[in-house]
Amino acid sequence: MKIRYVFFLLYLLSAAGYAKTVYVINNLDIPLRSKESAKSKIMSLLPLGTAVEVLNENDKTGFSHVQLTNGLQGYIATTNTVATPPNRTQPGTIAANLGSLQNENNSLKAELAKLKASIAPGTPLEQSLAVERDRLDRELTELKRTAANQIQLKDERDLLQEDVVNIKRELEQLKLENTALKDGAKQDWFLYGGMLALAGVLMGIILPKLGWSRKSDWDRF
Repeated sequence: MKIRYVFFLLYLLSAAGYAKTVYVINNLDIPLRSKESAKSKIMSLLPLGTAVEVLNENDKTGFSHVQLTNGLQGYIATTNTVATPPNRTQPGTIAANLGSLQNENNSLKAELAKLKASIAPGTPLEQSLAVERDRLDRELTELKRTAANQIQLKDERDLLQEDVVNIKRELEQLKLENTALKDGAKQDWFLYGGMLALAGVLMGIILPKLGWSRKSDWDRF
């Protein structure tokens, strides 16, 4: 752990000893990138004449590690910097701008050609993309089928619920009719019982009279 601190301090001391101030040259804003690559993330755009402190230069990548006055650090192309504040009308500045733009344009063209070649028919990338596309198509078809099934199930459930409600209504109606029939049957039995009782009373009155009449007839003989 101590060795790391020593290397870190040595790096800071070397960076502090190397630091120098340069100025951005370009008629267009220069991108301050997060890494030493033209494809890395752009953190800020630096207009012409922006003063930056160079912490380190990398001759292999052609980028300089710089720090802005607000403390923001990043990487810019070394060819886009000069030691003295530039003048927009200076021929050297214009030539440097054109050269920088041409280099970046060539780099982007080469990268585009590489990407096109990597996705040409028959390449591994194109095949993997085709496989992924087919998989996504299958998943989409399955999702559509699942959604259709869910809609169908919902419609069937709604129909079943409606049938249940109708059956409950019919059951209630049958209960009411059954209750009415029971009440009617009770009334009929009550009426029949009353009629039988009345018939019994009449029979009790008529039969003795008939018996008395027959006895009188016998007595006459």
